[in-house]
Amino acid sequence: MPAMTRADLDKAPQDVASMFDTVAERYDLTNDVLSAGQDRRWRKATVAAVGAQPGQTVLDIAAGTGTSSEPFADAGVHVVPADFSLGMLRVGQRRRPDLAFTAADATRLPFADASFDAVTMSFGLRNVVDVDGALREFARVTKPGGRLVVCEFSQPVWGPVRAAYLNYLMRALPSIARKTSSNPESYVYLAESIRAWPDQRGLAARITDAGWADVQWRNLSGGIVALHRATRPAPGAP
Repeated sequence: MPAMTRADLDKAPQDVASMFDTVAERYDLTNDVLSAGQDRRWRKATVAAVGAQPGQTVLDIAAGTGTSSEPFADAGVHVVPADFSLGMLRVGQRRRPDLAFTAADATRLPFADASFDAVTMSFGLRNVVDVDGALREFARVTKPGGRLVVCEFSQPVWGPVRAAYLNYLMRALPSIARKTSSNPESYVYLAESIRAWPDQRGLAARITDAGWADVQWRNLSGGIVALHRATRPAPGAP
C-alpha cells in the first residue's frame, strides 16, 4: 500500500507529483464518485469548447490517466496527453497504449513554439506552482489563432449553493475519499486548493495578463466548475 502523502498549498512540484502518483490507480473511480458522475459531463463540455477537428493537434496537459484525452483521439484528433506524475502516466499508458503519453511540467513544456492548434487543461491549473508562467507557456506552444480551454473548479454563483458546496468540500469530500481513494489525505489538499482558487473573473484576468485574447468563461454545474476559453493572438495584434 502506498504511503499516505499530500501536498501543501505552496504546491512544491515534487510533493504534488508524489501525491498524484499515490492516487493514480483509483483516481478515475474516486473522481466519478466524488462528482456524482458530473465529471463525464464536464469532459464533454471541454471537448466541445476546444472544438478540435480531425487532423488537428491538441496538447492535453495534466491529462492524468488520459480520460480527458480519449474523446479527442476517438474523434480523429491528434492528442498529446501530458502530465508530470509518472504514476498517472503509467496507468494511462496501460489503459490506452495507442496514446503518446508524455512526461511534462506545465511551466517548462518540452515542445517547440506554435506546436499545437489548441491546449487544454482540466483540473490541473490549481496544482501548478507558477500559474502565470504556465499560462505563458501554453501560449508559447499554441499556434497563432489557436485556442486555450481550461476546465477548473470555481465558485458557485448562487449563495446557498456556494455555502453548501464549501461545507461539502471541507467535511464530506475527505470522508467519501476514505472509502474510494488509495490516499484519502490527498483529497484534503484538493478541498483546500479549491477554496484558495480565484473565482471566474479572477482567473480570466490572469489568463488575459498572460497574453491571451478574447477570454471568456462558461459556468458548469452552477459555477462549481468553469470553462475558460481564450485565443492566442497573432504576432503584432493589438
